[in-house]
Amino acid sequence: MPRRTTVILDDDVYELLVRESIRRYGTPKAISRVLNELLREGLQATSELVQLLYKEKLTWVSRESVEQLRRELSRRFEKR
Repeated sequence: MPRRTTVILDDDVYELLVRESIRRYGTPKAISRVLNELLREGLQATSELVQLLYKEKLTWVSRESVEQLRRELSRRFEKR
């Protein structure tokens, strides 16, 4: 069930939403629809990123191996 709320938008954000509404639906009156779609996309992407960051890792890397790699890359870079 849709719910009504008030959102205070900066002028530039409002203009972008109006343009996107016209581009997608041919009317500036579809701002709520566009805003819902954009929020869903953004929230989904955020959720996927959080899952990626916190899920069980397939490998483990020690600090020593990272430091060794850093030194090797630095050494190669300095040779050029």
